[in-house]
Amino acid sequence: MPSSDTASGSAPGRGRGLLWRLGTWCARRPVVVLVGWLLVLVGVQVADHAVGGAYSDDFSVPGSQAQDGADVLAAHEPAIGGTSAQVVLHDGQPLTQFQAQVDQAVTSLQHLPHVLSAQDPLPPQGQAPQPGGPLSADGLTAYVTVRFDGVLATFGDDYLGQVDAAVAPLRQAGVQVEYGGPLGELARPAPSDRVSELIGFGVAVVVLLLGFGSVIAAGLPLVSALLAVVAGLGLLGLLAALTTFATVAPTLATMIGLGVGIDYALFLLTRHRQNLMDGADPVAAAGHAVATSGRAVLISGCTVVVALAGLSVSGISFMAKLGLAAGVTVVTAVCGALTLLPALLGVIGRRMDRFAVRTPVAEGAADEAANGLWHRYARRVEHRPWRYLAAGLVTVLVLAVPLPSIRLGHIGDGADPTSFTDRRAFDLMSAAFGPGSNGPLTAVVDQTSVPAADRPALASAVQRALTGVPGTTGTTPPLQTSSDGDVLFTTVTPAQAPQDQETTDLVGHLSDTVLPDAVEGTAATTYVTGTTAAQVDFLDLVASRLLLIIAVVVALAFLIILLVFRAPLVALKAAVLNLVSIAASYGVLVAVFQWGWGGPVLGVSGKVPIESYVPMMMFAIVFGLSMDYEVFLLSRVHERWRRTGDSRGAVAHALETTARVIGCAALIMVSVFAAFIVSDNVVIKMMGLGLAVSVLIDATIVRLLMVPSAMTLLGPAAWWTPRWMSRLLPDIDAEGLGNG
Repeated sequence: MPSSDTASGSAPGRGRGLLWRLGTWCARRPVVVLVGWLLVLVGVQVADHAVGGAYSDDFSVPGSQAQDGADVLAAHEPAIGGTSAQVVLHDGQPLTQFQAQVDQAVTSLQHLPHVLSAQDPLPPQGQAPQPGGPLSADGLTAYVTVRFDGVLATFGDDYLGQVDAAVAPLRQAGVQVEYGGPLGELARPAPSDRVSELIGFGVAVVVLLLGFGSVIAAGLPLVSALLAVVAGLGLLGLLAALTTFATVAPTLATMIGLGVGIDYALFLLTRHRQNLMDGADPVAAAGHAVATSGRAVLISGCTVVVALAGLSVSGISFMAKLGLAAGVTVVTAVCGALTLLPALLGVIGRRMDRFAVRTPVAEGAADEAANGLWHRYARRVEHRPWRYLAAGLVTVLVLAVPLPSIRLGHIGDGADPTSFTDRRAFDLMSAAFGPGSNGPLTAVVDQTSVPAADRPALASAVQRALTGVPGTTGTTPPLQTSSDGDVLFTTVTPAQAPQDQETTDLVGHLSDTVLPDAVEGTAATTYVTGTTAAQVDFLDLVASRLLLIIAVVVALAFLIILLVFRAPLVALKAAVLNLVSIAASYGVLVAVFQWGWGGPVLGVSGKVPIESYVPMMMFAIVFGLSMDYEVFLLSRVHERWRRTGDSRGAVAHALETTARVIGCAALIMVSVFAAFIVSDNVVIKMMGLGLAVSVLIDATIVRLLMVPSAMTLLGPAAWWTPRWMSRLLPDIDAEGLGNG
């Protein structure tokens, strides 16, 4: 970020390296750049619509018990393998009166492509319904279990229409038909970020107008960021054709891309505008902006991407792909700031403030005067650093109080809006069969290596072991044998909903104790599988890798700050303060979603656990984003300290000249993230709130209280580097002001 005492009419002549040449070339040839961007945008969008992939949640973990159990079932009894979903039926009169329509619908479902089996829930005419079966005791609710041979999202855009056509006779007869499980997810309304984007853009326009005082200056960061995100989403769609991304991936990519895209453009535009006010011509001003602030943007963008890439260390493809999805739009945001924005600046020329809503001011000029707000505040911090550091620390510790009670889990369909068919299916199943019916478990015993003579005794032992297990409502039907006789299997219904802790504990109890004890002394192998069991295995793996991810991301952030500023104490301070701020944001999530403080206001039904992968994703994203403000603020402190040797004065000066711009940037990013709270997806709500709170804490409590006071207390020692380390570290100029 620029300093008023370094910007001059001759400043644009400095730093004529690669970035300077890039900025001037784009500003001098804006038509070429804009046409190039237009071709890229049209090309990726057309390609995405033609061959782009679909998005689907896949929590399977290769090598886990749930996955191995599913593989055993698929190998020995294909009809009950694959992916299962429910078609839930309900009417005010007994469903047996719709026997013909039910039979027709089930037959049609069985003949659909990709369907392995579809179970008729009604008993044959003249027979009583089986207790605990798919028909409720009052006969008003039933469910058809449909098993598919793959991920439903990959079956084509018209597949849901084929399912609707199969059950049409039931709907025509007045029977309520709802879809549960993966089929319900497929039937959800297509996620739309338009409302969130409009809210975020609306707030950003207001903030930029107040900050810049010019309509054109306010619009340039928005245009640059929006076009960069559109390009990034098109590229993400093409990547989705090669591998499966989670359903939240495009929304997450939009969220991150808009936030950093506006931020990066804002910092570059601020420097460019200062150069214009200092008398530079528009092309040279743009080149200097890219050569200086553009370098900080490049470092910050690389930091965010590196932090997101750190998710791959978890060894969980689901997490690594989410990191990749977010990283795509971060890369396009950096490209947009370094190429598209300079081209737009070249087109605008000196007309940036033509449509002004207030008198334009130079960066920090209003606050560097002795009576300026930020000048007075900076001097207070300089004179009482301990007081401000303690105030910031107490605040974040209070916000982090709920953190020790965090419970990771998977948010079930019961938290979705009632407008979703899977939520209505969840409620019907819970009312008729109990909440655990929405997350049945499949117990599997592979007795391939067990002698035929010992198999009857083994089956009896397993059936006894599964009878009356605490936390279950029983096994239905009784233990069955695969057609080749090598596998025993049955369905175990939990007493509680899939997202409840009791169900998670039940999965562990069945897989670690009940089934192994039942087959002890034999060569049989046991598994607990099903969607709920797979989610528990995923949760366990995420929980076991969370500390590793934290350690890797912290180490990467420490290394980047160390490389940029050659100051180990500064890097250590940045890592510690970022950890503290993230802990505070975690605490807020626990209070709102897990404790239910404000959940209903956000449209969340009841108390829900923290989605298992949200803390890991938040940590990588927030740690990367926090480096934006860290680099911009510390680069100004370092620049001033090298020039004057006054460590306290350098901190105060940096705070005076950066607080307004960083405040505007943070407010925009907070508004972009917070706007996604209106999403119908609870995980998106959670991610949006968590990221908004994290940035807010980082830009206010950390950046305005803790960093300045900590840097003041460290004094000259902040920039101390051991001789042996100084010889090893490269000399990186974060703002490009030392070149030339």
